[in-house]
Amino acid sequence: MPSNFSPRGINRKNLPNNCLIQSFLSLISKGQLSEAISSLDLLAQRGIRLPAETLAFILQQCAKSKSLKLGKRVHLHLKLTQRKTPTTFLSNHLISMYLKCGSDVDARKVFDKIPVKNLFSYNNMLSGYANLGMMKPARNLFDNMAERDVVSWNTMIVGYAKSGAVEEGLKFYKVLRRFSIRCNEFSFAGILTICVKLEELKLTRQVHGQVLVTGFLSNVVISSSIVDAYAKCGELSDARRLFDETEVRDVLTWTTMVSGYAKLGDMESASKLFNEMPEKNPVSWTTLIAGYTRNGLGQKALELFTRMMILRIRPNQHTFSSCLCACASIVSLKHGKQVHGFLIRTNFRSNTIVMSSLIDMYSKCGCLNDGRQVFDLTDNKENSMLWNTMISALTQHGYDEQAIRLFHDMVRSSVKPDKITLAVILNACTHSGLVQEGLTYFESMTHDLGIIPNQEHHACLIELLAQAGCSDQLMNQLEKMPYEHDSYLWNALHSVCRIHGNIDMGRKVVDQLIDQNPQSSATYGLLSSIYSALGKGRLVEKVRQLINERQFKKEQAISWIEIENKVHAFSVSDSLHPMRDVLYSVLEQLAGQMGEDAPSLDADR
Repeated sequence: MPSNFSPRGINRKNLPNNCLIQSFLSLISKGQLSEAISSLDLLAQRGIRLPAETLAFILQQCAKSKSLKLGKRVHLHLKLTQRKTPTTFLSNHLISMYLKCGSDVDARKVFDKIPVKNLFSYNNMLSGYANLGMMKPARNLFDNMAERDVVSWNTMIVGYAKSGAVEEGLKFYKVLRRFSIRCNEFSFAGILTICVKLEELKLTRQVHGQVLVTGFLSNVVISSSIVDAYAKCGELSDARRLFDETEVRDVLTWTTMVSGYAKLGDMESASKLFNEMPEKNPVSWTTLIAGYTRNGLGQKALELFTRMMILRIRPNQHTFSSCLCACASIVSLKHGKQVHGFLIRTNFRSNTIVMSSLIDMYSKCGCLNDGRQVFDLTDNKENSMLWNTMISALTQHGYDEQAIRLFHDMVRSSVKPDKITLAVILNACTHSGLVQEGLTYFESMTHDLGIIPNQEHHACLIELLAQAGCSDQLMNQLEKMPYEHDSYLWNALHSVCRIHGNIDMGRKVVDQLIDQNPQSSATYGLLSSIYSALGKGRLVEKVRQLINERQFKKEQAISWIEIENKVHAFSVSDSLHPMRDVLYSVLEQLAGQMGEDAPSLDADR
C-alpha cells in the first residue's frame, strides 16, 4: 500500500540533484521497500551516503514487515559505506530490527560492538529478549546494567508474566515498589497480568488500591485488567462494581465483563450484558459464543454465530474453533460441514486450533475418515496439538493400533510429544491391552523427553495395569506417586476393584472418594456397581436406599437429535418438551410392538 510518509531528516531541496536519490526517495514514499533497498547498491557504488534518519526509517520498515533478509542488506550497506561501526543511534535501530525479526544472535552481536551504550541500548536489548520469551539472557543482562529505570523493571515484570514465571515477576514488582521507583501504566499492566494468571484475590485488591492512589484507574486498559482479575478470582460482585463505576468503558471493558460471567457459567448475565453493549467487535461475539460452548449450550452458540454471520461481522480463528466445538458437543454434523464449507469458500487461513477442532468435530459426529482426511491434507503438522487430536480420535473410535502407529509417525516427523500425547497414548495402550508398551512409553516420555507426569497420567497408568491384572506393579506405582491421590485416581482404582472383584479395596476407594466429595451420588454408584458385578444384590439395594435417604441429586443426562435444521434435547422422564404428548404416545406404541415381537424373537433363537 503506498505510503504518504516522508522519511524524517530528508530535505529534498538541500540534496544534490541526483536521479538515484530521487528514485530511492520515490520508492520509499510509495511503500516499495524491497525495490528501494535493491537500489542501495547503486548508491554505495556512487559513494552516496544517506542521512542516518533515512536509514533508521528503512530499518523500521524492515522490522515492521519482519523481513530479516532486507534488514541484513541494509546492515551490509552500512558497512560498505564506511559505517563498519554504526553510531549508537543506528545500532539501536539495527538491534530493534533484528529482534523484531526474531534474530536475537545478530542483535546481540550489534549490541556488543556498540562502543558507548546508553540506557536505551540496554532497554532495547532487554525488551527484545523478553518479547522472545528469553528470560534467562534477559535476567543476565538486567543484572549487569549499571543504570536501570522504570522501563527496565517493567520489561522484566511483563516478560516474566508472559512467559509464565509469574512468581518471579511478582518478586520484581515488589522490589520495584520497595525502591520507591514511580510506577507507570506499564508497571500495573505487568502486575495485573500476574494477578489474572495467579487468580490471587488478595494481591488483586492490593494492586487495585495502588492503581487508585496513583491515579491510573481512568486508564481503560488498566481498569479492564482489574475487572478481569476480579472475575478470574471468582469475585464477580467486585468486578461488576468496578465496571459500573468506570466512566469511560470501551469494547474491551464490556467484553471483559461478559467473559467474566461466561467463565463462571452465568450465561444469562453474560447474554444480558452482551445485548446492552453499545458497540461490539468480533472478539465480543466470540467471547459469548465460546461461553455458550463451554457451558454445554452448543445450540445457543450456533444460533449466535448465525446472527453474527447475518450481520456480516467477520469471524476470527477463535470464533470458528468455538463453533466447531459447539457442533461436536451437540453432534451436529450438518452445522459442522457448513462451517467447514465457509472456511474453504473464503480461503480462510485456519490455524492449528481450528484444524484440530475440525478433526475433533468430524470424529465426534462419527465421521472419522473425514477427520483423517482433514489431518492428512493439513500442510503444517509441526504442532503437537494436531497430532494429539487425531491420535485421540482414533482411540475413541477403537482404532488403538492405528493410534499407536500415528504416534510413531509423529515422533519420526520430529514433533515433540507433550503431556496430552502421553495421556492419549496410555489410553490407547490400555484399550489394546499393550501393558508393556504402555509402560515403555511412560518411562521414555518422562525420562527421555522430560515430561513431568501428573495425576491424570498416573490414573491412566493405574488403569493400564488394572486391565492386565498386574496388582503388584499397580501397588508399586501407587507408592511411587509424589502427591496425594485425587478423585481422578480413585475413580481409576475403582475400575481395578470392579474388574477383579476386590471388595475390600473397593470399599477403601469409596471411603476416600466420600471424604473428598461427600455429596457425590457417583461415588455411591461406584460401590453399587462393584456389588452388582459380584452378584451381591442385597448390598446393591442397601446402597440405593442410602442414596435415596440422603437425597443425592444425580446429574441429568441429555440426548440430542436434529430434525429439520433444529436440534431437540431430551432427558429421562422429560416433561418440558413442547411435543411431549406425541413423544410418549410413540414410545408407548414402540413398547407395545416390542412386547408383541419378543415371543417370535425368542423362538428364532
